[in-house]
Amino acid sequence: MTRRLTSFFLLLSWLSLWPLPLHASEEPAARIKAREALTVPAADATASHGLQLTLLNIGGWAPSTIAGIAQQGSRLLMQCDIAITSLEVLQIETDDFHQDFETARSRRLAARLNPPRPAVFFVRDTRQRPAFDAEAIGRGNSRSRPELRDTVWITRDTRDAAIAFAHELVHVLMNSGHHDESPGNLMNSETHPHNTQLTPAQCAQIRDNGVRHSLLQPLPPRRP
Repeated sequence: MTRRLTSFFLLLSWLSLWPLPLHASEEPAARIKAREALTVPAADATASHGLQLTLLNIGGWAPSTIAGIAQQGSRLLMQCDIAITSLEVLQIETDDFHQDFETARSRRLAARLNPPRPAVFFVRDTRQRPAFDAEAIGRGNSRSRPELRDTVWITRDTRDAAIAFAHELVHVLMNSGHHDESPGNLMNSETHPHNTQLTPAQCAQIRDNGVRHSLLQPLPPRRP
């Protein structure tokens, strides 16, 4: 099965030209109910960069499902010599209104929680139109919604969820909405179990932009 993902710059329109204010009275009720550090996939000895990920469960996902998606998706980044150095899942208790992704409500929630970035929010559904299963928000498409910068939002209907997880993270790390329709490429606009590969040029862009925006940390060379 395939599933179309959002373009990173889909909403680069007049909405991106100036920030819209948030009001304190609109702040949602949300609290961290539990924290869990996940076991990270074993890193290859050649890993040159580290990635610390914060995962927020606000949509009632099964914790084991999130763990599986994150661990499988993280392995796809290893081909770019990127090791996941920490994975932390936050179980968030919030009202029903904020369990779905929608720009205004999700801005308020992200501002209230303010997790380390990059952050991946596992939501119940989306209220955006057009609706996409997963969305990435980086530097280029967050000028009007800075609270969402460097975040990924994944709905419970997302197919090939581990691939979508990695796909959207790459959009954020590259700070690019570019899709590559080459057969087998992870950045194809549609997910598929066979779309898992990244080119050397894509990997270089991920590492360069990730370091520039403090989303990746260079790792010291390992002694043989």
